[in-house]
Amino acid sequence: MKPVFSGCATALVTPMRNGAPDFSALEVMIEDQINGGVSALLPCGTTGEAPALSEEEKRMIVSFCVKCASGRVPVIAGCGSPSAEFAARLAAAAQREGASAVLAVTPYYNKASDEGVYLYYKTISSAVDIPVIAYNVPGRTGLSISDASYEKMQTIKNFAGVKEASGNVSRAAYLTSVFPNMPLYGGCDELMAPIYAAGGTGVVSVVSNILPGAVSRLCAICESGRLIDAAVLQKKLSSLIRSLFSDINPIPVKTALAMMGKCDAEMRLPLCAMSQDKQDALRLELANCGLL
Repeated sequence: MKPVFSGCATALVTPMRNGAPDFSALEVMIEDQINGGVSALLPCGTTGEAPALSEEEKRMIVSFCVKCASGRVPVIAGCGSPSAEFAARLAAAAQREGASAVLAVTPYYNKASDEGVYLYYKTISSAVDIPVIAYNVPGRTGLSISDASYEKMQTIKNFAGVKEASGNVSRAAYLTSVFPNMPLYGGCDELMAPIYAAGGTGVVSVVSNILPGAVSRLCAICESGRLIDAAVLQKKLSSLIRSLFSDINPIPVKTALAMMGKCDAEMRLPLCAMSQDKQDALRLELANCGLL
């Protein structure tokens, strides 16, 4: 399988103002990301509050990202749903708007058997010609993709790898050894360098919303084989990463961006504002990193 990207893809927040997506703020963020050296943009994922966005809002956001990116980096659209049919519809809409690929989270709440997971991804992939990346995040979905599912997913013509966000590096290393042709992208910021060391192709990052240049550099260092240097940079980022996950993602990262003047801190229920003590700790961390 040909990787859709290597290096850092930013899981973009969805800036909001007065109950609607704030496209002016999003445009500035996209330019910051591209100027910071990221390899891809990923709108309408978990960090983008996808479950709280309408179908039309998702279409508009993907279209806007594609227009702003203007071919400089690929745009990978989130399109997961408990319904394979609905996920396929989102994927097809993303392709029409010019997305380079889609990221589809495993079916959540209703879960699925091994065969059901395979058929879910086959249904989505059949609806589009662009690559489809699976998203394995059992902490949110209650389901982890099995070896048996991965084996059958290799037969899907446009299946293009997995975003592995279980937090289990040994599982990632196992997958890269058993399925060496399957691109594997890390989905946990605290494990970016370890995922590369385990054979990963790249990372999908939340912290790169704040520091696109630093995360892009970490990825480049990993890809050059300088894993000890990458570990040093990973450690330097560790305190900020902890702060950005001190509450449910994307609450802290959107709050941090608001503190930096990049967007409003507005989000949609059930996400809500951080407690004041957590906000104070986050502000202090951003100040310590020279971001305020």
